[in-house]
Amino acid sequence: MRAIIPAAGFGTRLKPHTYSLPKVLLNVGGKPILGHIIDKLLSENIYNATFVVGYLGEKIVEYVKKEYPQLNSSFVTQEIALGLGHAIHVAIPTINNEEIFIILGDTIFDVDLKNVLNQTYSSLGVKLVDDPSRFGVAVCENNFILRLVEKPQTPISKLALVGLYYIKNTKLLIDSLNELFEKEIKTKGEYQLTDALQLMIEKGEKFTTFNVDGWYDCGKSETLLSTNKFLLQTKGTNRKVEGSIIINPVYISESAVVKNCVIGPNTTIAENCVVEESIIKNSILSPNARVEKSMLDNSIIGMNAIIKGNYKKLNAGDSSEIEFY
Repeated sequence: MRAIIPAAGFGTRLKPHTYSLPKVLLNVGGKPILGHIIDKLLSENIYNATFVVGYLGEKIVEYVKKEYPQLNSSFVTQEIALGLGHAIHVAIPTINNEEIFIILGDTIFDVDLKNVLNQTYSSLGVKLVDDPSRFGVAVCENNFILRLVEKPQTPISKLALVGLYYIKNTKLLIDSLNELFEKEIKTKGEYQLTDALQLMIEKGEKFTTFNVDGWYDCGKSETLLSTNKFLLQTKGTNRKVEGSIIINPVYISESAVVKNCVIGPNTTIAENCVVEESIIKNSILSPNARVEKSMLDNSIIGMNAIIKGNYKKLNAGDSSEIEFY
């Protein structure tokens, strides 16, 4: 089994934080988004992984090699963002005759993979959504997928594909991806993985679906904060700090310094942060951030940022320095 993790996105909706860090390395629930994904893979004994990198890709390579030396990691570069199908096509040289599990690098999920990976057929993760026009969708009958459509303009199904793809017939996937490029098959100007999977269906491959109720998108600030809240419910440190009031759930790194504060709920304070005389809730403080005499709510503070002063809602990028008077 090999995992393929596309992680080449620019993270446009998460600026200013993604000016200096790829979005998959943004801290949520005490560690980078990518770390939560890798932990899930290792818990299922998946030790072979291909990372498709692009923007600031060297930081992803450094993080994975340093934090997960036990992972048999390969890295390929997607020079130009031409769609998810293109990202997987770039990864083909790293794939042998092995089943693959594709996971989008900016999505955290809560699902029992043991049942998924023991299925007889290829299977795609789905979730019922109100607005299917933003997703690839699956049309099903008798527990099998009849048709896949990328971002349908007319509502044909509310079963959205959520970025988890278990593929048993790897050779047919590769052939179908190659066909996309040979015949210039694009949707909305990009090579879509959905279109390659549809070609597989037309060639006789059977696909089932599995429900992913716990699906947490980290693509923009508000969803990053809501994902942080979810993760802290099960992965918070609930650390006690003398002289401060801690309202769980929270994650407070052992290397963080917290003095005379009210922290929480739903707050992450990462490595080497310094927080003094402040009230912080529903927020994320990235590594090495410093906050003094401030009240923060629904805020994301970047690495090495310094915040001093008064009550505000902030989205402060790395290395900023802000003072309120």
